[in-house]
Amino acid sequence: MTTPRRIPARYAAVTVVAALVAGVGLIGPAFGLPVGPEPSAADKIQADPPPALFPDADVAPIAAALADQQRTADRLIVGWQTTHGTTRDDVAFTAWVKAQIPRPPATTDRTAELHEVQTLARTRTSGGISAATWLEVHGKKDVWKVYAKDQRELLSKATGSADKTRLKAAMALANTLTKTLAAQYDAPAPYVLDPSLRTDKKVAPGQTCPCSYPSKHAALSATAVTLLSAGSPRRAAEYRWMDSEVAYSRLYMAGHVRSDILAGALLGDLVADYTLITAGLPLPAATAGPTGPAATPSAATKTPAMVVP
Repeated sequence: MTTPRRIPARYAAVTVVAALVAGVGLIGPAFGLPVGPEPSAADKIQADPPPALFPDADVAPIAAALADQQRTADRLIVGWQTTHGTTRDDVAFTAWVKAQIPRPPATTDRTAELHEVQTLARTRTSGGISAATWLEVHGKKDVWKVYAKDQRELLSKATGSADKTRLKAAMALANTLTKTLAAQYDAPAPYVLDPSLRTDKKVAPGQTCPCSYPSKHAALSATAVTLLSAGSPRRAAEYRWMDSEVAYSRLYMAGHVRSDILAGALLGDLVADYTLITAGLPLPAATAGPTGPAATPSAATKTPAMVVP
């Protein structure tokens, strides 16, 4: 892995501010003091800098699978657009996108996926656990909010505000769809099926959920990657790299099996494509294959410190 870049000195104070805000949140109510606003995504990451993340070789297979899901979404959205044009209709789209997400695999196939996660769990290292834990905490929303804020700094206020509104609405829609499908399919997470995979998670006897199909981390990440790539094509490789890191971390720490990740990614890609075409914006350029130039970022850009604007 490339050694993370040093964080500029001007950001050091942010860590202190984040700690003070957290302190007020803990002691304020006890003394009747007002509680300040929640720290921003940038504050959270500054207070909890990323460790070294997973090597490219480890995440390459899931990165290729995520790219396939994006291409599938781009093909499927043509069917939606043929029928509905560019008119926004969230109710109709919700019904349509649910029909595009395949049902969870049969029990035999899902058991094979569980074995894959169990095998991966036996290779865990302290560094891998640190990387996966950071990605689990910050990979759902924080890193994407910081990337988005970084983009807006180079845009006019009006354009940046419109992009922020679109991203927020798209991620909210992806979140709602993911929760709805997860409740519908009731597919238990790997660590529920095998509690030894996550001894830090309490699994009650007979518990069937948390439900893991489709993956919310994957859905939100895919939504963000597609929208951010449309706004900043030259950074698309970096966004996809982070997406694959988040996805791999969910397998590594037994939060999901592979089909959970891929279903979530397809859902998020479809939501983002829908958001773009109904806003009159073009879809990002076709995602490169696993051996293409956009498969992974260059050594110059592939550093976790890049998530700090």
